Amino acid sequence: MSLAPRAVLVHRTTEYEELLARHGTHGQAEFFLSSRGRSVADVLERHQRTGRALRDVAAAVPLRWRQTRVERADLDRFLFAPQDVVVVVGQDGLVANTAKYLAGQPVVGIDTDPGRNPGVLVRHRPVDAGRLLRAAASPGGGTADELTMVEAVADDTQRIVALNEIYLGRPGHQTSRYRLGLRDGAEVQASSGVLVGTGTGATGWLRSLWLERGGSSPLPGPSERRLVWFVREAWPSPATGTSLVEGTLATSERLALTVESDRLVAFGDGMESDAIELTWGQTVRLGVSDTSLRLLV
Repeated sequence: MSLAPRAVLVHRTTEYEELLARHGTHGQAEFFLSSRGRSVADVLERHQRTGRALRDVAAAVPLRWRQTRVERADLDRFLFAPQDVVVVVGQDGLVANTAKYLAGQPVVGIDTDPGRNPGVLVRHRPVDAGRLLRAAASPGGGTADELTMVEAVADDTQRIVALNEIYLGRPGHQTSRYRLGLRDGAEVQASSGVLVGTGTGATGWLRSLWLERGGSSPLPGPSERRLVWFVREAWPSPATGTSLVEGTLATSERLALTVESDRLVAFGDGMESDAIELTWGQTVRLGVSDTSLRLLV
């Protein structure tokens, strides 16, 4: 007999919980915020709203299913199973944080704070959870968007994937030195790093760079199997060039970067704590990932 599906509820520590962990009591947290012109009432209200959403979603899980919870900080240590249905309860960014640890499992995004979150990835309310869970476990698997992801693969087999973008450069964003290769061309560069991202990421960090460069070429859509890449603040010198600073990558294309610094890192979607490290002479290739995010609509 096959196991019943497992609902994995992903959440993150609320601001109120972080304040209590730091200050010990509600009163101390209230004093701290008031001294900075803020009210603890707003923070507490959002905390309570998140708690209600988690309880409502947990109650909507079918009785024969298994269920568990995982906090954002523990995602890199949590083992997702193929039959899991993942319910992200929180903000859009939490979906991106979760996506890199999945391998095709269906994802339901539940918005805990409508109006404050854009709702690009957390598209549903807690009341929708039961219907979406049942749809995910049905023979057809429910209706879903297949969102393109980006990957970075190093020559020592280290690999990361991301839903929005991958940053490659120095950990502290100081000058990075490397050789950048694309198709038949290559160039030695010194810059503050390279960004390679997807259509989902084109609404954030990538978009600011795209606008800064004049927005000459169209950005990809979230499901389009195409990436965009930008070099940040490339520095011209007798030894370093600035001719390869932006472009697109089709499904089969790869942007190759060979490290010419003591240490560079690559991490996805702002999670610098979960980075791969690269040393002098290593090469990493970035492109469209075979893995995509299956987000229920």
